[in-house]
Amino acid sequence: QVQLVESGGGLVQAGGSLRLSCAASGRTFSSYAMGWFRQAPGKEREFVAAINWSGGRTYYVDSVKGRFTISRDNAKNTVYLQMNSLKPEDTAVYYCATARGSVVTGPQTIGDMDYWGKGTLVTVSS
Repeated sequence: QVQLVESGGGLVQAGGSLRLSCAASGRTFSSYAMGWFRQAPGKEREFVAAINWSGGRTYYVDSVKGRFTISRDNAKNTVYLQMNSLKPEDTAVYYCATARGSVVTGPQTIGDMDYWGKGTLVTVSS
């Protein structure tokens, strides 16, 4: 059974940084692309970033480009989301998810992902 466990969320002031981690088990991690999504209160879950199986290709939603970086360590079965210059509008529960294949060619939809973690809360104060 695939398990994804996010960590690293918390409370940070605007302009600060956080690094989220997502540890995966139960599947050959290096065979699948991975993604980060977020859901703010009262809003739908939205795509944030994705990375292909090797880490060679990444994609971001426009609102986080230049501020967030997705990366992965296949030896540790872990995907990361480095978040810099955080803004209050980044406040959300952040979820990692596995893609259905190894390659991503652009922003992902919820339907493109098959397993999800339970999320970690990021709160950015102004």
